[in-house]
Amino acid sequence: MTLVDTRDLEPPVSAAASASPLPLTAAQVAEPHDVRAAAAGDAKAFERLYRSHVGKIYGLCWRLCDGDAAKADQAAQDAFVRAWEKLASFRGEAAFGTWLHRLTVNVVLGERRLLKRWTTFEDAEQAGAAEPSHHPTASLGDRMDVERALTRLPKGARAVLVLHDLEGWQHDEIAAATGIAVGTSKAQLHRARKLMKEWLS
Repeated sequence: MTLVDTRDLEPPVSAAASASPLPLTAAQVAEPHDVRAAAAGDAKAFERLYRSHVGKIYGLCWRLCDGDAAKADQAAQDAFVRAWEKLASFRGEAAFGTWLHRLTVNVVLGERRLLKRWTTFEDAEQAGAAEPSHHPTASLGDRMDVERALTRLPKGARAVLVLHDLEGWQHDEIAAATGIAVGTSKAQLHRARKLMKEWLS
């Protein structure tokens, strides 16, 4: 009779639980090292971080810059310049991508002076909604419909929707970053969602 060492056996798991998470890419594995090296002044390491994140950062800037490709490009470049300058202050409490997204939002909000000229729905309705420019990374009609609808929203409402629904910010964080009241943030998000639903249905 052969005895089996039960320490070598694993308990049975369901099919859903046995599905392994997606393997990390080489860039994701190297990212913590690249962050440390870039913070120490390694330009090549920072270039790798840039290449890894530029697409998402540009998309965020494009949404916050009214779908204006030139403004989005400038804002993305400004965000990476600021990231290079502030990288030594990155403490690693969150993922580098999360830190970079937050820094980008602060750059865009600050540079566009949204704090001083917050646009309401009523202001935009009087001025009329501008037609968005083409998003260069969009390939599907549905995605373009969403992007076009986003650019039709007034600036302040779009910023609240992007920060809350796409970036995961809480209303108190949005209020602190933009200088509006928490209630205003909630009201603009509610109205933005309602308009998006109407436009996309």
